[in-house]
Amino acid sequence: MGILNCTPDSFFDGGCFTKPDSALDQAMKMVEEGAAIIDVGGESTRPGAAAVSLQEELDRVIPIIETIVAETSVVVSIDTSKAEVMRAAVNAGATFINDVSALRQPGALQAAAELHVPVCLMHMQGQPRTMQTQAQYTHVVHDVLAFLKKRVEACHAAGIDRNNLIIDPGFGFGKKLEHNKLLMQQLHQFVQLGLPVLVGLSRKSMIGAILNKKVGERLSASLALAALAVWQGAHIIRAHDVAATVDVIKTIYAIKIAE
Repeated sequence: MGILNCTPDSFFDGGCFTKPDSALDQAMKMVEEGAAIIDVGGESTRPGAAAVSLQEELDRVIPIIETIVAETSVVVSIDTSKAEVMRAAVNAGATFINDVSALRQPGALQAAAELHVPVCLMHMQGQPRTMQTQAQYTHVVHDVLAFLKKRVEACHAAGIDRNNLIIDPGFGFGKKLEHNKLLMQQLHQFVQLGLPVLVGLSRKSMIGAILNKKVGERLSASLALAALAVWQGAHIIRAHDVAATVDVIKTIYAIKIAE
């Protein structure tokens, strides 16, 4: 899954792809490099990011989704928690919803049920603006697993087909370094739930905490974490650096299926 942030304030590439032409160029580049999904987002979810109005988010993502869909057959994902944006994005051609709030915002669960597209449910403690201020767990792996199980049950009750559900433990979303490390060490427990697992670790602050390196210097560590995730059974890797990440995934699969 290639990341396409149509925002001015995302932590790595904010401001780079806010226009349809530049966004399309980046989307096509990621497709050529091997991305199977392009994840389009119009509201930054980095810690401390400012909230974005519904209309502003729509204005950012809908023209870009329409442009990508018109020019390529790649799967387009909408990275949003707002029901109205989900509906507009799918109407514009998106066929995947990636929600950091796991369909907990008003109307989101109903919208996803009616749209009949795959949905990724991510765990997040708190809200993006404040999520890193009070990250506390009894046992982070058990707590996150329990949350995701409940959200899956809620989706079933709302009429969403299990075959359309993906889960994401939410690395970095309301979690300290020790929480992220435990989640990575035990990622196989999420795989054992029997649903596809999406992992987003690309250039995140946990890497900065481990290596004391800035965002632009975190590629090698991002690839190491992607390799660990794939080895444990992760199905989708969300990444900024598609070509290098695809090489990692291909290499891991070549070893895992070797006879």
